[in-house]
Amino acid sequence: MNKNTNRNFISDLFRAFSDINTGFSFRNLGYLPRWLILLLDIFIVSFAGILTFLLFQGLKLDYIPKHHIAFAIVFYLVVNVFFFWLYRTYSGIIRHSSYIDALKIFFSQFSTFVIICVLNFIVILLGKQKVYLTTGAFFNAITSFFLLFFYRIIVKQTFEKFFSENASVKKINAIIYGSDANATAVANALKSENPSRFKLLGFIDKNNQNSTKRILNLPIFQIKKNIPVLLRSKKVEALIIADKSLTKEERLIIVEECIEYGFKVYTIPVVSDWDDQKEISKNIKNFEIHDLLERKPIVLDTKSISSKLNGKTILVTGAAGSIGSEIVRQVLEFSPNKIIILDQAETPLHSLSLEIIGMNQEVEVFNVIADVKDYVVLDKIFKTYKPDVVYHAAAYKHVPMMEENPSQAIFTNVIGTKNVADLSNKYHVERFVMISTDKAVNPSSVMGASKRIAEMYVQSKHFKHKKNNSEKYTKFITTRFGNVLGSNGSVVPLFTKQIQEGGPITITHPEIIRYFMTIPEACQLVLEACSMGNGGEIYIFDMGKPVKIIDLAKKMIRLAGFIPDKEIKIKIVGLRPGEKLFEELLNNSAKNLATHHEKIMIAVEVCDEFEVLTLKIEELLQIATTGNHDKLVSKMKKIIPEFKSLNSVFQTLDIEVKDSYVYTK
Repeated sequence: MNKNTNRNFISDLFRAFSDINTGFSFRNLGYLPRWLILLLDIFIVSFAGILTFLLFQGLKLDYIPKHHIAFAIVFYLVVNVFFFWLYRTYSGIIRHSSYIDALKIFFSQFSTFVIICVLNFIVILLGKQKVYLTTGAFFNAITSFFLLFFYRIIVKQTFEKFFSENASVKKINAIIYGSDANATAVANALKSENPSRFKLLGFIDKNNQNSTKRILNLPIFQIKKNIPVLLRSKKVEALIIADKSLTKEERLIIVEECIEYGFKVYTIPVVSDWDDQKEISKNIKNFEIHDLLERKPIVLDTKSISSKLNGKTILVTGAAGSIGSEIVRQVLEFSPNKIIILDQAETPLHSLSLEIIGMNQEVEVFNVIADVKDYVVLDKIFKTYKPDVVYHAAAYKHVPMMEENPSQAIFTNVIGTKNVADLSNKYHVERFVMISTDKAVNPSSVMGASKRIAEMYVQSKHFKHKKNNSEKYTKFITTRFGNVLGSNGSVVPLFTKQIQEGGPITITHPEIIRYFMTIPEACQLVLEACSMGNGGEIYIFDMGKPVKIIDLAKKMIRLAGFIPDKEIKIKIVGLRPGEKLFEELLNNSAKNLATHHEKIMIAVEVCDEFEVLTLKIEELLQIATTGNHDKLVSKMKKIIPEFKSLNSVFQTLDIEVKDSYVYTK
């Protein structure tokens, strides 16, 4: 052994024993200090040696000849301490002892046995009596190994039960649904979690096989009736779904069965995506309402999208909103040259700017505070940055607010869209994508009608330039979809807040239904529609099955661990001004065409000639400026004959508009 090795050995022992002076409290102890582990190891091998000596003496065998006892004891202890140091058996944290620690102990004792055998061989060559009985040395090595390893297990269990953070934390009794490698990895992660959230009671095999086997010493249960019956019989509080072979339909059935009977449900993505157990346990989360509504992942034509965005200058209006900000995040993944994020709301725009700083440092990001109603300011922005693609998400979207402020709906949703569209054409933007809403179909509100007028303007503008064979004309594209989960002002955040406050959950009507889509899903389809559009299309998205809002509320209450109408009340407050019982994606006269993407269709709708529509919008603007709401809404109804107000003060105008049509005829 060279000088450096000697120095390291001595310094390591010194550090181990120097911990004695620091003092410790067993109650607050996070782990056993190294000096204590080393002392315990020395004590145990000494005990094993004494036990072996006494056992062999009882059998009338000399384990160690009497004239060698002093030397044998010193040699035995020195060799053991050396191999403890060499294999670092004392450096591990006892409460995390594993098969690695067992291997270290095994090799240290095996090495000690080999050295004793070598010593005996040398002594015999010298013509003297061997120091140790070989059989005794072997027995001693086996005894030492088992005592060293089992005391670690005992210490580990003692710490976990009495001194760890887990001792004072009430754990949730849980069963893991699944018995494959994914489920086993999840169970291992949960067992090593500190503080531990779950007390695992077993696994469920989807195919009702392997019931006689065990995983991690936990049983595999069979489902004889249904899952809630099994959970109740085993006094389980939660189910952790970790079976990656489950279909979406199977998963939803399991979740709905469990929440119906008050059991918590946790979900987790596929484990192979992560590196370590901490990442696995961190990603185990409560099953949320988003998970109940999720659909198959959208397959994007990334090559086509990249060709439209890579290296380009992108402008996103309404960038600080729910949809606008997600478009910004997704666009950044395609490495544009520049991205201009425009919004009139300073604080949300600042927050988004801070969020995206590190997402793609090669992309220049420009923060612009501006209002789409201001044509002069917008003109300077277009002239300065010369965008190649524009995503227009800026709009007022709250139906009751626009019923009270119809002029603002015209200024922002109609004139704001007109400004951005006109400047896109003026500065030869390649593609303009407008974000619209299903409320524009057979509108029943001012907001929906204003978005429909904006759709008509964008579509007619494209056809006008195409008809005139303009050399460089912008491809104007419209995307139309329903409610997005988690967006500002949507029902999910509202219901979550109401549940946290103890209720009641307020619903406008027991029969009201809505289409839902997640924000990332909606924005993925917006990017896809932008890449496939040739201009003039209104793209509508497959929103899945409509959801009854009262059912959504009940599921959210159960997922939160409460009983609907008992612990959390549901209150019917009546339809709000302009609100429909159900939304549509196509009006009565429209047709839809399929595209190459299964989730995107084209709505074929008729709109006025560009010049005619422009004159009507100018009249709308003049009326909006006067603040005469009745006259303004009446004009909107003439532009859009299918606009019929619901639960609104403007319902009387429908009769007047109808009478004026009759009189004209």
